[in-house]
Amino acid sequence: MNIQELQLSVEKLFQLSADDIIHNDGIEIFYALKKALNEGRVRAAEKIGDQWRVNEWVKKGILIGFKIGKLSDMSIDGRFRFYDKDTYPLKNLVVKDNVRVVPGGTSIRDGCYVSPQTVIMPPAYINVGAYVDAGTLIDSHALVGSCAQLGKNIHLSAAAQIGGVLEPVGAMPVIIEDDVMIGGNCGVYEGTIIKKRAVIGAGVILTGSTPVYDLVNNSVYRKTNDQPLIIPEGAVVVAGSRPIKSNIFARENHLSLYTPIIIKYRDEKTDASTALEDILR
Repeated sequence: MNIQELQLSVEKLFQLSADDIIHNDGIEIFYALKKALNEGRVRAAEKIGDQWRVNEWVKKGILIGFKIGKLSDMSIDGRFRFYDKDTYPLKNLVVKDNVRVVPGGTSIRDGCYVSPQTVIMPPAYINVGAYVDAGTLIDSHALVGSCAQLGKNIHLSAAAQIGGVLEPVGAMPVIIEDDVMIGGNCGVYEGTIIKKRAVIGAGVILTGSTPVYDLVNNSVYRKTNDQPLIIPEGAVVVAGSRPIKSNIFARENHLSLYTPIIIKYRDEKTDASTALEDILR
């Protein structure tokens, strides 16, 4: 089944009940989709020219898996008990896949793509529909949420959270482009797009409701009805604050709100401090 046929089949099945999906060869179609996701041949979102586009049908296919899946015992043994949908076991990686999964509690859910030359430190979690490209380092306690798209040579530092966006099907997932540095304890949510070579400092939280202030270009970046929050290429973002001026109590007590701030754009000094060591791979 080619990709176009797979898309048409998923679109037809999506509106059916679980029983009707099963009776219409839906299990075979779902597993064909999951195989394509595992191999990176289909993605929940892809870049067309300079713009990212959501592939709604792929997200619909992932949701079909939850609809037809049955709760199954996935326990390691009698002491480590786990229960999940039988349609989404752990991803079946082998040595020849050339993905370094360091021992210690990492889980990679079936139905995501993890490229060769990826390094995953324990414990980390990669959810269904995610795409992780070559040379990316996923550090300890990091999350790659459902349908998140990560490019090449990203450093996702310890305890960083890349939010999942599975529903609604038309919503853009979180996109992290090539050569981005995500600092420790960061959170990137609600379909935010981080362009190439950006640096997100430790503790920065990026959401659709938080404006980002660019001190270099005297600009403010926000999510709109037409597009998600977009962090420009090469931006260096740190956690900052802005005073609350609209409330007397806030002014009297010198209160402020958290806000991300772009303080500069990447230069040679930034490149040196964020360089990934090839020897670690």
